[in-house]
Amino acid sequence: MVTEKALKLKTDKNKYTFRVATGTNKIEIKRAVEELFKVRVLRVATQCRSGKPKRVGRFEGRRAEWKKAICTLRQGDKIEIFEGV
Repeated sequence: MVTEKALKLKTDKNKYTFRVATGTNKIEIKRAVEELFKVRVLRVATQCRSGKPKRVGRFEGRRAEWKKAICTLRQGDKIEIFEGV
């Protein structure tokens, strides 16, 4: 995820934010990030975000629920994909 808050966490505290599948747990997220990006994850924090109610004309519905993971990396590790942002 690329938001102002996520970029501030990345630069100040070496924490990276991802949008993950709702059924995954912290252990699976940690293993996936370590395997994909070849970094060491020290801590994973997750947040379940509920979908907002939305309307299109007279039809009402909700956006889908989603899950956010904030991974704290070891000092000196960085994910190269986020460095150009």
